[in-house]
Amino acid sequence: MAYHSDSSSSMVRLNIGGRKFCTTLDTLTQREPDSMLAAMFSGRHTICQESEKGHIFVDRDGKHFRHILNWLRDGVIPPLKDSEYAQLLREAEYYQLLGLVDGIKCALSKRKEDEELGTELTRIDIIKCIQSDRVRFRGINLSGLDLSKLDLSFVDFSYACLKTVFFSRANLQCAKFRDVDAEASIFHNATLRECEFTGANLRGAVLAGANLQSANLQDACLIGCSFCGADLRSAHLQTADLTNANLEGANLEGANLKGAKLTNANLKGANLQRAYLRHVNLRDTHLEGAKLDGANLLGAIR
Repeated sequence: MAYHSDSSSSMVRLNIGGRKFCTTLDTLTQREPDSMLAAMFSGRHTICQESEKGHIFVDRDGKHFRHILNWLRDGVIPPLKDSEYAQLLREAEYYQLLGLVDGIKCALSKRKEDEELGTELTRIDIIKCIQSDRVRFRGINLSGLDLSKLDLSFVDFSYACLKTVFFSRANLQCAKFRDVDAEASIFHNATLRECEFTGANLRGAVLAGANLQSANLQDACLIGCSFCGADLRSAHLQTADLTNANLEGANLEGANLKGAKLTNANLKGANLQRAYLRHVNLRDTHLEGAKLDGANLLGAIR
């Protein structure tokens, strides 16, 4: 049925993916008159209205719809985490709320600028430091720096903030990354042999083609990481969270994955020969073409 109302301030009841909201026609149409929401309630379109309480159903995730309504009411961008901004941006684009889209992008851009201003050292500072015998950057904010192709072997980065740092092709052999926050950092084709990543946050990091032989990634957050073609032979991955990680074509020969979370992980074509997979849940893991010869699968769920 087409939506009609005698008053622009009349109440509108919405059911967004099972979450109920109440607002007014003014709120839905005035701030963003060219949006899909404004078009829905223009009276020109047929919409789905529940018979019981008159809620209008929209088949979208309602998690962030309160932020959308608050934007339409007040024009204020809410302070959110980057991951939540990404979700809200997707919804704003769906509803064609161009003002909200621009506002979210500006908020993310400003946050990145603030993080760069908060960086305590520059690439030149790092180059000067690594010329000394023993280098420590423990607890320092290095977010956003380009440290690609540097020799950073044996450097101690423990507890540092390394968000979106570029380590591509860097030599990080035996470096320490204990409990670092390296979310979305780039380690593409880096040398990370025998590195210490215990308890590190590497969510969304790119480690494709990296050499991680005998690296210690125990208890690390590796959600959504890319390890495509990486060398993880004899790596320690006990109780690491590899949910949604991409390990396609990775070499995990002899790696210890005891207790690791592999929900929806992609292990297609990976080498898991002689890997330790005891008590690992492999039911939702993609293992097409993976080599499991000699792997310890005692108690594994398949």
